[in-house]
Amino acid sequence: MENRVIGILAHVDAGKTTLSEQVLCHAGVLRTPGRVDHGDAFLDAHPLERERGITIFSDQAVFERDGLRVFWVDTPGHADFAAEMERSVSILDLAVLVIDGAEGVQSHTETIWSLLEAYHVPVVLFVNKTDRPAFDAEKMLAQLKRRLSPDVVDLCSWRGGDMPQSLAESVAERDEALLDRLLSDGYEPLPWLAGLRNELRRRLLFPVCFGSALNDSGVGEFLDALCLLARDWPPLSPEGESTAARAEGGDPFDALVYKVRRDAQGARLCFFKVLSGTTAARREVRLPDGSAAKLNELRLYSGERFRPLSQAEAGMLCAAPNLPGVRPGDHIRDAAAPVGAEGFSRNPFRIEPMLAASVLCPQAPVSKVLEALRQLEDEDPSLSVVYSEATGGIDLRVMGPIQLEVIRRLMQDRFSLPVDFGPMRVLYLETIAAPAVGVGHYEPLRHYAEVQLRLVPGPRGSGIAFESKCHVDELALNWQRLIETHVFEKVHKGVLTGAPLTDVKVQLLHGRAHLKHTEGGDFRQSTYRAIRNALMEAQSVLLEPICRFTLRGPQDSYGRVMADLTRMRAVLDPPSLDGERFTLTGEAEFAQFSGYNTDFLAATHGHGALSYRLDHYAPCREPEPVIEAAAYNPLADDTPDSVFCAHGAGYTVPWNEVKAHAHCPVEEA
Repeated sequence: MENRVIGILAHVDAGKTTLSEQVLCHAGVLRTPGRVDHGDAFLDAHPLERERGITIFSDQAVFERDGLRVFWVDTPGHADFAAEMERSVSILDLAVLVIDGAEGVQSHTETIWSLLEAYHVPVVLFVNKTDRPAFDAEKMLAQLKRRLSPDVVDLCSWRGGDMPQSLAESVAERDEALLDRLLSDGYEPLPWLAGLRNELRRRLLFPVCFGSALNDSGVGEFLDALCLLARDWPPLSPEGESTAARAEGGDPFDALVYKVRRDAQGARLCFFKVLSGTTAARREVRLPDGSAAKLNELRLYSGERFRPLSQAEAGMLCAAPNLPGVRPGDHIRDAAAPVGAEGFSRNPFRIEPMLAASVLCPQAPVSKVLEALRQLEDEDPSLSVVYSEATGGIDLRVMGPIQLEVIRRLMQDRFSLPVDFGPMRVLYLETIAAPAVGVGHYEPLRHYAEVQLRLVPGPRGSGIAFESKCHVDELALNWQRLIETHVFEKVHKGVLTGAPLTDVKVQLLHGRAHLKHTEGGDFRQSTYRAIRNALMEAQSVLLEPICRFTLRGPQDSYGRVMADLTRMRAVLDPPSLDGERFTLTGEAEFAQFSGYNTDFLAATHGHGALSYRLDHYAPCREPEPVIEAAAYNPLADDTPDSVFCAHGAGYTVPWNEVKAHAHCPVEEA
């Protein structure tokens, strides 16, 4: 039996959950479909989801139909939970993109489309709410071709057998062999079905179906077509496959973790997709850090219910409790896989928050609040919880205000901790403009470690990287690997505003340990101090988020919108004019653009659509006001000073004198 992971995605309020319920009903998972407004949707089981009427957490159901085992993944539609959606997209074989038939392609629809394109996920579209008076099938199809892809093709109610002529011609247009056969021998059902499946999988063609989920109109036919198209896929070349499409074949066990949750008993669950090979309960696997762990149990979840699995094969979604240290984006592999194998590290996600907020907890102990937030961060890594030991303050990275409301409720409901949040602010980052060398020495009584690091500017968007230039004769390999672990185990702060450090390669130049007195924690201290020491001497650069935006509105508001964008120093692409509406795309500083939604709706009299996403970070155009407003003291946070020992006692050496006291020879930057 073939396994297929199919995800359903949409702009909020497009009817995604309603369609999902109807599909599960037709598939035999449910006796009757639930409804969002009734608070009984099968895959929106969390009290917050039922209370708000939106999907917040991705969830799955499993059913078998027409020779397929389908893992049906429901994803959030609200932009504040786009990071949760992306983690699900990373393991999809096929996506169902739901379009509101009355509203058409909306702002977040295009964000989803771009994400599916980035992950090379094949897409079938379902245009919902076709019973609405505003729906026009011909105009909708034209809009989909214009706004999403010219390769969108109407299935024309085809559900197998002979294809309508227009569909057969569309398939042949994208396959030279079929086109030659069409012109010579004519149409035959089986080759054309294989061609349609092949073109769908290679993203050469995007079938679209029409219906009304609320009235159960066209849903059964849509499910039949979906299962027909998802079967018997031909293999792809390695360069044409996405991470999610590698489920066929391959011997060594390899799985991608896409979700971390807690079960009703509080056990930590890692959900993963088996990309190749098989695994079984009680078998050992290799974790990303190179250690081994046993899969004590395998679970197959459908909604909140699960059953134990004895074996998981390629293409399946399953969960395993108590895998230590594994987070979304990590690969787990066969126990025999070599440490450091290619692709072993975490998959980078594309959607990142551009906002930060301070956690306010006057009625709860900071230590308990931090522990609870770390658990939420474990489930949603994009939160990036940052704690300042000097001030006792906690910061979170967030997508928007609704996500903050959800976090507030989770802290209260799960941990009985009342928290609030300060005003949301733009999330800046920091990097360096030139290499800098730093030394960290930690030698209180009966402890010893020294680390010398060089920080080198990395390409924009590269994050933090590590490289050892230290010979194992100088410092044993186990200590070098420990230093590398300490480089990545926390978010290092810049010295301008305390913003997270990024786009830096950390090079280990020298290190020294003591045969008797060195412990693992000593290298943690010396590594942190060496990084901070280098930053104090570096040419630091403040980076600000640059967003990519799309604006659409009526022609009569074009002049005012253009004036607003000029004032915000936006960089515009050539405008697109379509009848009585305009489309503007471009880039802008997020600090300038983030509050524009209200003014834009006023300028377009409520008839405009605005969407934006993080595109990249760039040097801040006006860093001085940001640095001044932050009023950050780099000496009051992570210390750049070092601790040396003399006459049986440790003493602190200020950061600007550390190199003169270093035990290793200090290299030039």
